[in-house]
Amino acid sequence: MDEKKEVVISEGKKIRRVWYNQDWFYAIVDIVSVLTHSKNPKGYLKDMGRRDLFLNEGWGQIAIPLLIETSGGKQLINCAGKKGILRIIQSIPSKKDEPFKLWLAKVGSERIDEIIDPDLSIDRAIKTYSEKGYSNKWINQRIKTIEVRKELTDEWKRIGIKENDDFAILTNDITHAWSGKPIKEYKEFKNIEKGNLRDNVINLGLVLNMLAEATATEFSKNKSSENFQRSRNIAIRGGTVAGNARKEIEMELGKEIVSPKNSKKIINLEEENKREFVKIKKRK
Repeated sequence: MDEKKEVVISEGKKIRRVWYNQDWFYAIVDIVSVLTHSKNPKGYLKDMGRRDLFLNEGWGQIAIPLLIETSGGKQLINCAGKKGILRIIQSIPSKKDEPFKLWLAKVGSERIDEIIDPDLSIDRAIKTYSEKGYSNKWINQRIKTIEVRKELTDEWKRIGIKENDDFAILTNDITHAWSGKPIKEYKEFKNIEKGNLRDNVINLGLVLNMLAEATATEFSKNKSSENFQRSRNIAIRGGTVAGNARKEIEMELGKEIVSPKNSKKIINLEEENKREFVKIKKRK
């Protein structure tokens, strides 16, 4: 699947999609057409609503009218994100969507296991990053960033910060202070449309991000925030400490740490490093 195309192909059929709210939203009629082979997917959707009353009642939270390209130009078409599409799939009595339902059951079971034993989520993360092609060295650094991030968010919760939007603002303050770029600009710089910024940062970038967040955590513990603005000041101070370290390292190295390399380029770089290491060993 091309991550940038507005039309993807499944079993020879087109599924239209549009980038909305930092995610892909898919034309619901196209999904239904692929899974049911119905000649009238719109009519099939109406029948689904009659059969599944809960789906019908929650339709307003699932379907979002978005402008999609049609033969007559762009028109408003009901679309849904991943969560909505998965809910719709549950209501389709088709053999073709049985693998999806089994997958959902598997994911649900795994999530319950992770709640019982949180270490399993770390093991799964390591396996996922490894399958994507990241090096063990990078994976170890990335897992450490998760631990440091958790300590920071726990501190924010302790001082009374609860809103996800507030977390996002504070995170943006820290990132901007250490990297010199706010998160949105940093993602654009790396050409990342979707995905976690940390998954697209080189080893040194991960280390500096950890330094920024760990410092902000300690600053907050040392001098508790009285309000949200105070927390923002502390976040910026923590990021600035790592930002100063970044500048010194860049001066010594003669190159920038904040680079346009995304995850694909990072993985390719790691592969090149591995090949060079093998060549050196053979020469010895």
